Amino acid sequence: MLSRFLLVALSALALGPVHAADAYPDRPVRIVVGQAAGGGMDTLARLLSEQMGESLGKPVVVENKSGAGGVIGTEFVAKADPDGYTLMLAPIGNMVFTTILTPNLRYSPQKDFTPVAMLATFPLVLLVKSDLPVATLPELVEYLRKHPDRANYGGSGPAFQFASEMFKLRAKVPGEFIQYRSMGETITAIASGDLAMALVDTGPAISGLAGGKVKALAVTSPQRLAALPGVPTVTELGLPELEIEYWAGLFAPAKTPPAVVKRLEGDAAKALRNARVAERMKGLNMVPGAGGAEQLARALDTDLRKWSDVARSANIQAAR
Repeated sequence: MLSRFLLVALSALALGPVHAADAYPDRPVRIVVGQAAGGGMDTLARLLSEQMGESLGKPVVVENKSGAGGVIGTEFVAKADPDGYTLMLAPIGNMVFTTILTPNLRYSPQKDFTPVAMLATFPLVLLVKSDLPVATLPELVEYLRKHPDRANYGGSGPAFQFASEMFKLRAKVPGEFIQYRSMGETITAIASGDLAMALVDTGPAISGLAGGKVKALAVTSPQRLAALPGVPTVTELGLPELEIEYWAGLFAPAKTPPAVVKRLEGDAAKALRNARVAERMKGLNMVPGAGGAEQLARALDTDLRKWSDVARSANIQAAR
């Protein structure tokens, strides 16, 4: 009798997680976004939630928990139950730049989260004033070296500061980074000649180019952008070390059951293959993620190392 009881108990323990995963989900799932409603991350989350809700057979709702540069929402998910019902849609800023700039952060992106899916990648566009006497990126590098008093660049947050400082280090040019409150202000500063250059998001870059007061010299993606087919990549121009691709990923709290993570990974991939989602992401100047949890984990590890090196070399510190 004792042997039979132990056998039944061990069988129940072995099958329990499988049965739990098979039953998932039995209630709504929420995706937390650490940014305000209406922005690119929020829009992406809502596109994803609609399609994943159909695949999962339960509602997937988006919950905005903005504040402190994404820290509030990210910390909330880090402490959530690891049952697959609370997820995080996080850009590289939440998981990498904030981590590097905040020594006493109360969560670790590597220890407190499980990567689920790479959702999107997006490059930057290098802009200069239209009448700046350079036509190519190599010419810009030469210009900045010859005119160090004019070699300043700017942006509206850590992502753009890190990118600008990497450009400075790897292209071996002088200059100082100037902080602006918005991307619109940054582009205005380029157009007026207050900045020599800036690395900016694709959407604002396209809007700025339409005004005719700025021009694009390069994109930091591996391939040319459909929205800017005439703008070469940094690799084409002989500067592959300046290639930059930022990303947004789907994360779950650490210790979420592997079977649940696998289910979510598959449903996220299915959502990204949806034609309507792909078209809408194209309008947001995002490239749908081509990989799953492993690709996201590699990107997180690689970028934490890479951008930590940049921060040390350039002495980047949190804005006060």
